[in-house]
Amino acid sequence: FPVTIGGWLRRLKWTYNHKEFTGEEIGEYFGMVYLITNTRTGRKYVGKKFFTKAARRQVKGKSRKVRVASDWEKYFGSNKVIQEEVKTLGEDVFKREILHLCKSRSECAYWETWEIFNRDALRTDDYYNDWVSCRIRKAHLLSNRTPAMYKTKMRRPTHFR
Repeated sequence: FPVTIGGWLRRLKWTYNHKEFTGEEIGEYFGMVYLITNTRTGRKYVGKKFFTKAARRQVKGKSRKVRVASDWEKYFGSNKVIQEEVKTLGEDVFKREILHLCKSRSECAYWETWEIFNRDALRTDDYYNDWVSCRIRKAHLLSNRTPAMYKTKMRRPTHFR
């Protein structure tokens, strides 16, 4: 998905902390929680994506489960409305930001759900999100806990205060 910017042809990337994020920074992370914003309308989408996906490979004549790279670099979410808008408006209309880098599937689920609820995304048309579903085990979170998880507390939306 190349885009011309100032005469230069470049691919649209993800950003993390206002800097371009590439596969070189993945390291020990399992996935990410992201925010995609339609820059024309301001409408947003919160989601999660894993950097790898399950696959099967033949090893010594036997089929083995392995993890292979996912399509995270060109991913625009699972929401059908946003996917259609990307096709009709073009990818350059959308800004893609990584909100959290996560070390486990449970941590991704936790932070995605936290962001959706904290932003009140299901109760406003400002977001493409129209459902949330998660299964999170406390033990999985505690074993992969990051310093940011200790500090962050759920803020109650202002209309509930």
